[in-house]
Amino acid sequence: MERFTHHLPLVILILLGCTSHDTNPKEATVFRNVNVLSMEGETVLSDQTVVIMGDVIHEMGSSQEIQTVSGATVIDATDMYLMPGLAEMHAHVPPGDNPPRDQIEDILFLYIANGVTTIRGMLGSDYQIPLAQEIQRGEILGPNFYVAAPSLNGTRAADMVSAERLVREHKRAGYHLQKIHPGVPLESWDHMASISKEVGLTFGGHVPADVGLVHAIETGISTVDHLDGYVQAVASDDVVSQINTGRPINLQGLVSSVDENKINEIVQLSLENDVYVVPTLYLWENLYGITDPSEFLMQPEMKYVSAAQREAWRRQAAAGPRDSPDVLEEFFDLRKRILKALSDAGVGILMGTDSPQMFNVPGFALHRELELVGESGMSNYEILRSGTSSVARYVSSHLGLDGNFGTIAPGQRADLVLLGSNPLEDLSNLTDRIGVMVRGRWLPRTEIDKGLSALADKHSLGN
Repeated sequence: MERFTHHLPLVILILLGCTSHDTNPKEATVFRNVNVLSMEGETVLSDQTVVIMGDVIHEMGSSQEIQTVSGATVIDATDMYLMPGLAEMHAHVPPGDNPPRDQIEDILFLYIANGVTTIRGMLGSDYQIPLAQEIQRGEILGPNFYVAAPSLNGTRAADMVSAERLVREHKRAGYHLQKIHPGVPLESWDHMASISKEVGLTFGGHVPADVGLVHAIETGISTVDHLDGYVQAVASDDVVSQINTGRPINLQGLVSSVDENKINEIVQLSLENDVYVVPTLYLWENLYGITDPSEFLMQPEMKYVSAAQREAWRRQAAAGPRDSPDVLEEFFDLRKRILKALSDAGVGILMGTDSPQMFNVPGFALHRELELVGESGMSNYEILRSGTSSVARYVSSHLGLDGNFGTIAPGQRADLVLLGSNPLEDLSNLTDRIGVMVRGRWLPRTEIDKGLSALADKHSLGN
């Protein structure tokens, strides 16, 4: 759902009084007496010392056994909880050829301020590849950035020649994956899938109507974002035949025709083909279920968004699709039920929100997403895994890159969140942040709050 109605004109944040070369320090940081949620299992390890050297976790173990490193910055984390940084797997930074630099930097900051240390950008532009490299080198403060190529859709990939040309171009350019939008014809899809496999560029995103979920899975889609196609895939045969012949099916007709056997079938197919799902529940409830945009505009995170952006979202919500509350509730419940079935079977679930789309403020929306995912019946640990260790597994298996993050262990990248309370007990504790570490750079809560305050002040002046 990549509709950028208005860019976020955010303020440049001068954080921590540091110059750009300071963003990836080499000195040591030590967390003492901390409770560790390593995400290698559900057990919390108590009274641990975690030693960070540069941007890597150097050592971890009992505080009685590990000595403090000489000259290190020591953080007394007694009664606190250390966990891996979160990942936003359907994120956006401003599209286009040359968006304002301050706009880019501030969106990146909003992610980090909310404990998001990794993003997968799903609307690529040429500038984003060097941007990701700048972040990696520590020249700009931001989350680790995996960049999807500009999308293939019904216009850009209208034929096989165009589809092949774009895939090869995007691979040569260095994009991490190929983004798919609706509208790709079946013939173009099949050729795209073949060329992507040949050049080693995974693809994911939407499922075009001409392709269908089953065929998309069987031909190698790596992530299905927004649960695209899953509701249609579990509909009864008579409804599917109507969809395939182009006859309109309203939402009521779709959700009331579920074939329970098909849920099990599509779940098993997803598992067997190592498909990952990015549900974006919060986005879809915003797209379909908002009746009073003013309530959303009162959310506290809206102060970090420009007046122009808020107004654009309000207009978008007012013009959105409308069904009866009962039908919408049935629709949302079905999506959550499918998500739970996927998770229970072991299908990889990845956190994602599609920020900054309608009322989805980068970073903040992720925490609202978690609440809805919890309503599906997934456990708190399963939900946290979808933003940590599962992401690392996806990066390794599908992007072919180093998945050295998402858990706390020696040798892993030092992307961490320090919390004042246990997120396994209550996911809202993820907002009880003491600080965030990204690639070994420690950002205490005071400094994060300083940046957020500057951003709020900017927009309070009407910018």
